[in-house]
Amino acid sequence: MRISLLLVFMSVLSLTRTQTTAEESTAETTTVLESTPETTTVLESTPETITILETITLATISAGAPWTAPAIFYPFGSAAGDTEHSLSNYGDESHVSVGLSTPYTFFGRTYNQLYVHFNGLLTFNQPQSASGPNYILTRGAEDFIAPLWGDTDDQYSTIMFSFQQYTNGSVLTRATQDINQYFPQKNFTASSVFVVTWQYGLLQPNPAILFQVVLISGDGHSFFLMNYGDCAVLSEQVEAGYDTINSTNRFVIPDSTNGNYQNLKNTSNVNIPGRWAFISTSESLIGVQIRLRSYSDLTQRVEIEAVLQQIKQELVSRGLSSSIEMKIRNVKKTQP
Repeated sequence: MRISLLLVFMSVLSLTRTQTTAEESTAETTTVLESTPETTTVLESTPETITILETITLATISAGAPWTAPAIFYPFGSAAGDTEHSLSNYGDESHVSVGLSTPYTFFGRTYNQLYVHFNGLLTFNQPQSASGPNYILTRGAEDFIAPLWGDTDDQYSTIMFSFQQYTNGSVLTRATQDINQYFPQKNFTASSVFVVTWQYGLLQPNPAILFQVVLISGDGHSFFLMNYGDCAVLSEQVEAGYDTINSTNRFVIPDSTNGNYQNLKNTSNVNIPGRWAFISTSESLIGVQIRLRSYSDLTQRVEIEAVLQQIKQELVSRGLSSSIEMKIRNVKKTQP
């Protein structure tokens, strides 16, 4: 007969597996459960002659499947070989200067380094001491990307960001495919990718807040992606978007400032939930496609103004200056 013996030890220190052989038995099929404060033994008999002894830790039982980041995220963390920085090693509102092996062009200005801030901000020409987007002096004075800029480093003691720059390999292949999907007219090939990922609240099974910026360049063009995972409730004002010196190019994701920041993982400008894609090469735009709900969108003045705002938002997200104005002009039809 086959007797299966499963010992479950209430321990989180080890995980071992062994196998032994037992003598033949002719007894009827039975199941016996024995338990002590430290072990649980289950004996189950079947018509064979092999006994299996297996030791499983409590951690193995309770942890379940390991957490994985959303599929839209580029590789990050120690498993990807990133350089990691924890807030516990720095002061409040701190940042880390990162040299770029391949320069990155951000709306006409090329940078050989950037500054990664623990409060969800990435700046180019200088570090920024402002703790959150309510500090208006930042506007127009700095080239920056703010995937989730806020005073959140005061709310979480376990904060980490990690980064890595790629100049070859599968990450470049993935970036090339992504950009050609979102900007098919470019026929683009990536030559450099810089990935920086923020994780807040690391004491949980998965980060309470997770977001990422991916800088992509090649063929004389520059792009960047902002990827979003879960976002816990925050008590401080936050903002997601970007700005440039003199605010010649500026964009804010609406759901980041209207109280719906927890929904960022479901929003997008490229029909990929949780991902926003932008081109940061200064250039002229040829056109934009907007889906209208009904014919009334073009006949009622209030609806027309809403459509114009949608068009403006789309144009700005594609690199046009946020100072652009779109107005309704009345045209009087004259008889021939």
